[in-house]
Amino acid sequence: MALTHPLLDPAVRGAVARAASAHRGTPWTGTGFTDLGGRSSHPAGVFHGTPFPVFAKLAVAAGAEAQITAELAGLRLLHDQAGVATAVPVADGAVPVPPGWLLLAEALPERLPGDRTPADWRSIGRALATLHGVAGPRFGLATEGYFGPLPQPNAPVRPDRWATFYAERRLRPNLRLAADSGQLPGDLAAGVEQIIHRLPTLAGPEPHPALLHGDAQQHNFVSIPGGAVLIDPAPYFGHPELDLALLGYFHPVPRHVLDGYTEVRPVDAGFAARRELWRMFAYLAVLAVDGGTPYGRRFLARLDQAIAGYR
Repeated sequence: MALTHPLLDPAVRGAVARAASAHRGTPWTGTGFTDLGGRSSHPAGVFHGTPFPVFAKLAVAAGAEAQITAELAGLRLLHDQAGVATAVPVADGAVPVPPGWLLLAEALPERLPGDRTPADWRSIGRALATLHGVAGPRFGLATEGYFGPLPQPNAPVRPDRWATFYAERRLRPNLRLAADSGQLPGDLAAGVEQIIHRLPTLAGPEPHPALLHGDAQQHNFVSIPGGAVLIDPAPYFGHPELDLALLGYFHPVPRHVLDGYTEVRPVDAGFAARRELWRMFAYLAVLAVDGGTPYGRRFLARLDQAIAGYR
């Protein structure tokens, strides 16, 4: 591993060792490092050591402290409200370092996504269904959050209906960010606006507000022998179908996920027809952040197809 990796800066390594030692009240000694940058929007990796390994993620952009503390608050919310397994913070979980802020958690003995078994996928579905069994008083959340590096507005709306919340708190903010990035063609922006106006007729049956993971793409679940562990949440109370739609918006997921989900909760028969509708805000988020890259430009076609599907 090249010493240029930001997590291998001596100041960062020292902060990890101090936090890990304080976490269990015993000296911690590092023995190695595995880079996980390919699976995260931030520099991330596992510091191997005794008596336990530590997962670390580094945020360096403006608002890094707010991003890290919001993620930790989200983990607490999901665990406390739904009783699902979430990543366990090391010490306080949030540690300032010269480049920015670290999020530290106990590393897990995971089965990599490509090696997941049908039981692993079903466990992810059951964990999501358990979350969705927690009802909220209204759509949204009292605190703001982050969807990846982007701000996520959660304030409730009037009227308190899902189509209104999704339009005003998910589609419109990300539409503005994608347009401001210069990477969203005008015809696609106009297409999203048309969808926003038609949302009341496209959104299907009105759901009860349910606790969502909020960024439930498949890499935000860690598969361990005991079941699925939730990481990187962006929670609020919303439509359960949004979480189900996000599971496969980067890469398809097997049917086993829905099999596990429906062991706990039903899925409306119209969900498949609405799946792309709930992915549109996430496509806009990718364009806002990475729209100038070959990877990001792939989502122009996906957004175009989604818009065409609801005209």
